[in-house]
Amino acid sequence: FIEPEGAITWSLYAPESMVAGMTFAELYRFFDAWVVDALRELGIDAWYAPLNDISSAAGKIGGAAQARRGGAVLHHTTMAYDMNLPLMLEVLRTGKEKLSDKGVTSADKRVAPLRLQTNLPREAIIGHMVQQFRRRFGLDEDALDPDEIAEADERARERFSTPAWTHYLP
Repeated sequence: FIEPEGAITWSLYAPESMVAGMTFAELYRFFDAWVVDALRELGIDAWYAPLNDISSAAGKIGGAAQARRGGAVLHHTTMAYDMNLPLMLEVLRTGKEKLSDKGVTSADKRVAPLRLQTNLPREAIIGHMVQQFRRRFGLDEDALDPDEIAEADERARERFSTPAWTHYLP
């Protein structure tokens, strides 16, 4: 569940050789360890919760998904910064089985957006995360060129902005 300005989301794309020998579960921890450290530096008692969550005593902060294709790993994480919980409950279909294995009775009790855990604005959290990533892995500044922007606009127009995509219910 992602709302504009209500989430912090990113993707990491890495060669599969970088994580050779790691189990599926180890990959999640590996790719989100820097985030947990960044949140702890901000005073949030965060931790990795297997299989793919970032959590705190207040509840789930975020979750990740992965795909392996073509010799690469795509790791995508979404963290809640602020959330319209009534809308989330209306939109998401969270089954009783998913909730019961977390020891909660409602999805809104399970989610703990960062805004409820810190007074920091979203931009400050993002800036701190970028600095944490830069310190740990290095980071080169880059920008999209006009051809890349045109290609993204075309993909959005032809696929991701269509009613078939935006209104699909499995």
